[in-house]
Amino acid sequence: MLKPKHPKQSEAITTEIVMPDHTNTLGNLMGGKLLHWMDVISAVSAHRHSGRVVVTASVNNVSFGNPIALGDIVTLQAKVSRAFTSSMEVFIDVWVERQDTGKRIKCNEAIYTFVAVDQRGNPIQVPEISPESEEELLRYDGALRRKQLSLILAGKMKPDEATELKALFSSPQSNPESTL
Repeated sequence: MLKPKHPKQSEAITTEIVMPDHTNTLGNLMGGKLLHWMDVISAVSAHRHSGRVVVTASVNNVSFGNPIALGDIVTLQAKVSRAFTSSMEVFIDVWVERQDTGKRIKCNEAIYTFVAVDQRGNPIQVPEISPESEEELLRYDGALRRKQLSLILAGKMKPDEATELKALFSSPQSNPESTL
């Protein structure tokens, strides 16, 4: 069994400046360019966690919260939020430093899933994650629910087998009749 790792051991950070060839006709960063940057930095994070070649398995969620303008400085921070047998969920936070004010704000986030592979391209075991901070624990707990939902939508899991998802809807807090 591989020794568990902490999310901070997989942290990867990169900074880019939005140049004219990165923008759309409104002068804002194209979404596809941001997706590319997120894919690259999350692959670095997954590699740091697994120590193996990794491949993108899915882009689970991308939230484009605010436009990113020409000249803005973009910082992407990625960390593995949970590791399963061979797959890893990587959470990416995107921060922007506005060119006109210098103010730094979080404007986007995304969740990517990677699979570690051997030299033949076959999945290989990765270390577990041992979350430390409250945010890491929340992301770790949510990862199993996100994975179960993805498996259900892909037809690879029956809804009644998704124990973590079912627990969300069967807790006493979410069912007012259970207190009667």
